Amino acid sequence: MFDEVMRVAHQRGFFFKSAESYPNSPAGFWDYGPLGVSMKNKFIELWRRELVKRDGMIEIDGSQILPKAVFVASGHLESFSDPIVRCRKCGSFFRPDKLLEEKTKTQIPEKLSNKEYDDMLEKYDIRCENCGEKLRGTTRFNMMFRVGIGAAEEEAYLRPETCQTIFVDFPLLFKTQRVKLPVGIAQVGKSFRNEIAPRQGLLRLREITQAEIEVFFNPKRTEGGKFELFIGSKLPLYKEKEVVIGFSEARDMGLVSNKLVWYYLKMIFDFYVKAGIPEKDIRFRVLSDEDRAFYSREAFDLEVKLSIGWTELVACNYRGDYDLTRHSSVSGTDFSVDDQGEKLIPHVFELSMGVDRSIYAIIEKSMREEKGRKYLAVKPYLAPYHVGVFPLVNKDGIDLKALELSSLLSNCLDTFYDDSGSIGRRYARADEVGVPYCVTVDYDTFKDETVTIRDRDTRVQQRVKIEELSRKLEEMTRYPDIASLSMQNK
Repeated sequence: MFDEVMRVAHQRGFFFKSAESYPNSPAGFWDYGPLGVSMKNKFIELWRRELVKRDGMIEIDGSQILPKAVFVASGHLESFSDPIVRCRKCGSFFRPDKLLEEKTKTQIPEKLSNKEYDDMLEKYDIRCENCGEKLRGTTRFNMMFRVGIGAAEEEAYLRPETCQTIFVDFPLLFKTQRVKLPVGIAQVGKSFRNEIAPRQGLLRLREITQAEIEVFFNPKRTEGGKFELFIGSKLPLYKEKEVVIGFSEARDMGLVSNKLVWYYLKMIFDFYVKAGIPEKDIRFRVLSDEDRAFYSREAFDLEVKLSIGWTELVACNYRGDYDLTRHSSVSGTDFSVDDQGEKLIPHVFELSMGVDRSIYAIIEKSMREEKGRKYLAVKPYLAPYHVGVFPLVNKDGIDLKALELSSLLSNCLDTFYDDSGSIGRRYARADEVGVPYCVTVDYDTFKDETVTIRDRDTRVQQRVKIEELSRKLEEMTRYPDIASLSMQNK
């Protein structure tokens, strides 16, 4: 399935390797083509609608380059590293944990010591993929990209995660935006990680698009209000085995600490269901003490079951007051705020979403094949195009009528026009890239001012008056309302 996704993505312009014209261009950089840009933008707007706006958050757009002191405070200069092993024969670099995962088909902890990695490399006879030499000698590699600012080349770094921008902006935002705890601050933007051996397309990149949410709150006030909304819901939690349980049971088992955490886990779960991922293929991996980041008190990875296995799309971390305390100390700025008469440094719960991984996951989970017919059953509101407009033939004024109709529909919908090849071939091309509806103009259009709408998934066709076409297509491609989502999740 992975190879099929990559084939369609490349041939139809969803995404492809950056600087592909140059044979030795570095791995881990990918460009989005027209269809990918459209789908990515719609995905981000769905994120804004269903998380940012729905929860009353505020959004920023921060700088991608930050001074060295920020990463001294955050701990990245000291701790943001991956295990690395270099082949002593041909000089190729690899991540030992990823090689071991491919060999053993199990998840390998990232916090093993260098010696523990070397022992496992020896045990499983892991060899260089390029020359076959035995691999050993694990070391550590800091993954941040260093940049020099100005003529003096003052030391700075491309941010490895978007959240640090939110943290350093927090005191100013809290004062100027007149917000109060709890408050979510959101951001979509690029992060940069100098991955050792990026592979698998959009799943491991050096230039990443993240949709990040940092919720700032008083740890003494994690109940009441909106945090009671999802208490009756159940979520799939995985720790040694998967259980689908409610909040009270999860808290009693020590899997979830409070209602605020449960509320945001449920929100992100609902978001991916709306994005088209089946509920049965979503779970939260509860991370152990050994697997959590050093700053994390409680951590969950939202994972989706793909053809390559369970894959993390969102890191959900209870970061405590680590970040704000550190930035306050290093910067000399007071990061404390007043919450109902109590002065404190807020705690943080984080929802860090990989947008590129999510786009890949949605495409893979949407792929269908029935009796040789291939189509992409992506949700209509995430489809690269909402509608294709086709003339049955390119003569007798039918093509001109179709062009006119396509122009009118493009005022309110993402529309494309196609008059090349048979009508069946045009339907097939539209199906392959997920266009939910195709409109065909034919000879009957001149008789009764109707056109044919064809449904991608069912292939059912219906005649519709041109005067009703725009309204009907908008209804069929718009976001479902909250009530319909609630019915889906029952």
